[in-house]
Amino acid sequence: MAGSTGSPNHLQQLESTLESFVENVRQLGIVVADFQPQGQPALNQKITTLVGLMQDIERVRPHVEDIQVPLEVCDYIDEGRNPQLYTKDCMEKALAKNEQVKGKIDAYRRFKALLIVELNKVFPHEMNKYRAYRGENGLAPPPPNMPPNLP
Repeated sequence: MAGSTGSPNHLQQLESTLESFVENVRQLGIVVADFQPQGQPALNQKITTLVGLMQDIERVRPHVEDIQVPLEVCDYIDEGRNPQLYTKDCMEKALAKNEQVKGKIDAYRRFKALLIVELNKVFPHEMNKYRAYRGENGLAPPPPNMPPNLP
């Protein structure tokens, strides 16, 4: 919800109104599914309640309209999954990707070390020049017209 300006009060109000709306739609479905003429007043009351809840949602809308919800959260809801698990799943995916990238970095470091050892055996003179050029810290000196990197 980066960049949201909806206050917690407005969000709680919207959440409460939406819960009431969903419950009233469910109840309306029950009334309509088994409609009897004597149930007309109950049907009218449910419809009036739904209209009032829609008006409440419209009143809160300007306070929460800039909140961005990732589409994946909607997918979670469509799949019947708990949308509150979205953040947990994102963190687990990021952790797995981080471990994968760390493994690649470690593999490249080992490869570099082995390559330097083997190149030193085959090309000792050139490797001495390489080490002199790279310096003790392994960083190449900056080009002549650029300042060195400061730590």
